[in-house]
Amino acid sequence: MGSESKMVHSPMVTYASMLSLLALCPPFVILLWYTMVHADGSVLQTWDYLRQHGLQGFISIWPKPTLTAWKIIACYAAFEAALQLLLPGKRVEGPISPAGNKPVYKANGVLAYAVTMVTYVGLWWFGIFNPSIVYDHLGEIFSALIFGSLAFCVLLYIKGQIAPSSTDSGSTGNIIIDFYWGMELYPRIGKNFDIKVFTNCRFGMMSWAVLAVTYCIKQYETYGKVSDSMLVNTILMLVYVTKFFWWEAGYWNTMDIAHDRAGFYICWGCLVWVPSVYTSPGMYLVNHPVTLGVQLALYILVAGILCVYINYDCDRQRQEFRRTNGKCLVWGKAPSKIVASYTTTTGETKTSLLLTSGWWGLARHFHYVPEILGAFFWTLPALFNHFLPYFYVVFLTILLFDRAKRDDDRCKSKYGKYWKLYCDKVPYRIIPGIY
Repeated sequence: MGSESKMVHSPMVTYASMLSLLALCPPFVILLWYTMVHADGSVLQTWDYLRQHGLQGFISIWPKPTLTAWKIIACYAAFEAALQLLLPGKRVEGPISPAGNKPVYKANGVLAYAVTMVTYVGLWWFGIFNPSIVYDHLGEIFSALIFGSLAFCVLLYIKGQIAPSSTDSGSTGNIIIDFYWGMELYPRIGKNFDIKVFTNCRFGMMSWAVLAVTYCIKQYETYGKVSDSMLVNTILMLVYVTKFFWWEAGYWNTMDIAHDRAGFYICWGCLVWVPSVYTSPGMYLVNHPVTLGVQLALYILVAGILCVYINYDCDRQRQEFRRTNGKCLVWGKAPSKIVASYTTTTGETKTSLLLTSGWWGLARHFHYVPEILGAFFWTLPALFNHFLPYFYVVFLTILLFDRAKRDDDRCKSKYGKYWKLYCDKVPYRIIPGIY
């Protein structure tokens, strides 16, 4: 297995991406927060400040992780971990791993999401806890997450060395590659607590919904009302996160869970990047209550919901196709498919079905189009006074185009000539007719 992870991630690429992630991303998260909350969302204003005050100025705006911040994070993490362990759910099996293991999950995401949102809004409604506190301490929370997730990843590395949970683990012999890309594919605490489900879904994605609501409540507390732009943004983000949890068991079959090991790259992203960058359009809107007017607001809302629905339907179509082994209808007729065989690391020959009609006949990763457009529509309520709210859309586009390429490369080496057949049939990677 070691050789395979070496092949995918060359040492030079890993050093470069790890150094840039460690050196650039934490300051970026803090600057993003500072600009949205204290500099009117204006990159120029932040730039001017940094030009005048230099490094010292930057250090002085970096919030120190406070006790309040740690308490908020600890309560939230403990609450989500408890829900993950205790709530009932259907037993779901993940895809067979390279080492031949079949991870078993308990699918209780929708329930955990519902309980989380009802509890959070309830705490505010009954005056027990004011979510504005989270917004007021946001910088400190992000700062704590930056340092906390680094420590968390070190613990993951040590666990992977000493007590791996399954045979889908191992070292490349290079400590930096091991730390960055991860030692284990499915790390667990005990038999049932899956660490990746916790970091990616229950901490990361859940925090997106929690913060979206936080921003909405903060605007209400500040101005006495919620602007239509904030409502559209919050509703669309919540629709997207709801779709995510509705489809969570499907997410467990994707590259994030089934191929990327639990290392710094993926855990840092879920613990820090998601709550800060993914939620940033809402963070911007708190102090910029744009009024769209009913008509424009509804147009954006409908377009956004349509995008999230198409994104969901793409995933649903492929899942249904796999579940029925191709014996289902795709857009009202029998699906066209390619039967591809491949060899596992143990030398067994297996077959997969590749769907070449429906959404999947348009492009090999067409589902990324509605995902990017959806993000565009929930940022659009900010209008175009500042560029920064659109950073997430730009980032997502780069991320998904890169992921499509990585996925294609992986499939090419897995399926060989069948992949060439597939590419002849579905020639475009993401955008039908263009790319």
